[in-house]
Amino acid sequence: MTAALVRTGTTLTDTEGDLVGRCRRGDEAAWRELVGRHTRRVFGIAYRFVGRVDEAEDLTQDIFVKVFQSLDRYRESDGAFSTWVGTVARNHAIDNYRRRREERARRVEDPAVLETVPAGQESPLRSLERSEQARMVHRGLRALPPDLREPLILCDLQGLSYDEVAAALGIPLGTVKSRINRGRLELARRLMRARRALEGRP
Repeated sequence: MTAALVRTGTTLTDTEGDLVGRCRRGDEAAWRELVGRHTRRVFGIAYRFVGRVDEAEDLTQDIFVKVFQSLDRYRESDGAFSTWVGTVARNHAIDNYRRRREERARRVEDPAVLETVPAGQESPLRSLERSEQARMVHRGLRALPPDLREPLILCDLQGLSYDEVAAALGIPLGTVKSRINRGRLELARRLMRARRALEGRP
């Protein structure tokens, strides 16, 4: 068998094992090769967390910095190198999300985040109505208990999937689904009461 083929009884190809070793010794060409092999997968993980190409590209670069810094901790007993890279990528993406969580929470405290930009021909009255709706949603969200508000914001405002919300908050998937459903129902009830009060109805 050639060195490029898979070694019997191991989880690394000879080529990847050699590349990892060369990277640890500071071989830049070997590092470029590893990055090229795993960029697509890492970018896919990053994109699922941020939802924008430009932000995913930046996060991908950050993840590869983390991978490089962590190379000395990788062992074949950890499993396939590609699996290890995926784990590092997901963990870093989650950490990145958690660091930004407070910023997102502060942003959602601003009613402007919930407002939709009016269409060019929209009347001032329609614009005012839209702004009032945004404020009502804002107030309704703030009134929700934190355990219902946070997953609802991440899913419905930030666009994360249930799996991503579970990973970001460190709670089971079933709990995420339950809290989001409860949060939506409670928010709908609060908005209905607010609209009735605004219209002077009991």
